[in-house]
Amino acid sequence: MEDLIDLHPPPPQQPARPSCLPTNSDHRIIHAQIIKATKTDRYLLNNLITHYSKSNLLSYSLRVFNQIPSPNVVSWTALISAYSNTFQSLQHFISMLRHPTLPNQRTLTSLFKTCASLPCFSFGLGLHCLSVKLSLYEEPFTGSALINFYSKCRLPNDARKVFDEMPQRDEVCYSATIVGLAQNSRCIDALSIFADMRCSGIGSTDCSISGALRAAAELAVLEQCKLIHAHAVVTGFDSNVVVGSALIDGYNKAGIIQDARQIFDDIIPYMNIIGWNAMMAGYAQQGDHNSTLELFNLMGARGFVPDEYSFLAILTSLCNAGLFLETDQWLTRMKMDYGLEPTLEHYTCLVGAMGRAGQLDNAERIALTMPFKPDEAVWRSLLSSCAYHGAADKAWSMGRRLLELKPQDDSAYVIVANVLSAAGRWDDVAEVRKMMKNQRVKKKGGRSWVEVQGKVHVFVAGEWKHERSVEIYKKLAELMEEIEILGYVPVWGEMLHNVAEENKKEALWYHSEKLAVAFGVLSESIPTKKPLRIVKNLRICKDCHETFKYMTRVLEREIIVRDMNRYHRFLDGKCTCGDIW
Repeated sequence: MEDLIDLHPPPPQQPARPSCLPTNSDHRIIHAQIIKATKTDRYLLNNLITHYSKSNLLSYSLRVFNQIPSPNVVSWTALISAYSNTFQSLQHFISMLRHPTLPNQRTLTSLFKTCASLPCFSFGLGLHCLSVKLSLYEEPFTGSALINFYSKCRLPNDARKVFDEMPQRDEVCYSATIVGLAQNSRCIDALSIFADMRCSGIGSTDCSISGALRAAAELAVLEQCKLIHAHAVVTGFDSNVVVGSALIDGYNKAGIIQDARQIFDDIIPYMNIIGWNAMMAGYAQQGDHNSTLELFNLMGARGFVPDEYSFLAILTSLCNAGLFLETDQWLTRMKMDYGLEPTLEHYTCLVGAMGRAGQLDNAERIALTMPFKPDEAVWRSLLSSCAYHGAADKAWSMGRRLLELKPQDDSAYVIVANVLSAAGRWDDVAEVRKMMKNQRVKKKGGRSWVEVQGKVHVFVAGEWKHERSVEIYKKLAELMEEIEILGYVPVWGEMLHNVAEENKKEALWYHSEKLAVAFGVLSESIPTKKPLRIVKNLRICKDCHETFKYMTRVLEREIIVRDMNRYHRFLDGKCTCGDIW
């Protein structure tokens, strides 16, 4: 059959034709034998094009193609696939149409993959139109490639539309959709498609399971992660390296580092460098630099050579611990001992570590002299450090730099205004407010969520939409009164400066993360001594941060908060972030 690239052996009545091309021989020798034996055997020449491309001998692939007197769709597809992810692939396709030869779904699959990897979105749209005209867009191969194309182009709605219009969906189609939605932060949709796949009796793949885990990790929903983990065990994918790495990441981002380490230890004989980096990144996110360094050394003892992501985990953990001297030493070691060039992210860690340690001038000097142009993450890190150390002048300067890059960053305005108000610089505070007004920037509404028995409960500051709102507000009032007895003092932010005195306390009490904690305490399904895990869409405010320190003492349990910047693990009146975030 010549409508497929991977052709079956020829019928037995043609014994002179070789049944396959040996992969362990020099293909040029085989090529010479074919020329001597059968100069125009299109079947063998088509296969030889593919073999040359797999050996990275593209010029030979083109030579073989030019020897075919009448190339068919298989010949053209073999050539197009050989040059996949290059513009030559698209040029060969144009030549194919001019001959004329129409593509099949394998041709389009290769081309959509190329369009997804190259900046040629318009060409991909043209291919989509052609696939519709040829009635190929609904085929599993073409549909999956089209879903991947739209997902890589950050158009998840279009990817989902292609999926919904497919009359027949296999495991590859589901995998492409789940992964695409997860990559575009459409996490709830990705988990919904995964559930639909299981209900439809479609088999899972390592990609569909790892994609669902990625979605669960971004939402930090532990129960969903556990359910997908159980499914991976039942289907035999739990020992798969790709799934294992996704499980580690999922449990890490849910704040359950012990479970992540258990999975890592179970499949460590099969783990690749990606899995090692995922485990180290988990410790780094939790601020556990000792465990990160221990794992780094163990990785070397196992024969793995660290890459730039390994060092990023090390530097992140040291930055979170405020160890700026060690951060500088490891950055030097990365260059001198391993020959790796640091990226902007690595330098950002050094800037952050120096800022945390109060070396604000040196941190700014590094930001301005490093071999990369500072991005918003660099200036935000410096701004946070300035705010912590009460350096109003430098905070104002760092805030201006950040707002030059991202003028709609509402959190930057709030941080700067709070620092300036603490210093009593009300004229500057007024200027910040004026800048916000001119840019039409409004402070984003805070949302926090907590997962109970697999269901996510979302809270907004001051809202009463939850079915148990009366109980939640009552429990929160009780907790706030208890921590005031222990010495809690409200941390007023600048945004409450003009709020009437009698309303200030209420404005602070009913923040979304406090409501989420109160609901977590009320939920009987969460065992009393289990940590309360909260996820927040914004940076946690200083008052909530201070509140949770006291609440851990009242409740005698751990509170884990994942905000937009990092993890906060509150226990016994302390937080692992060291009060800098």
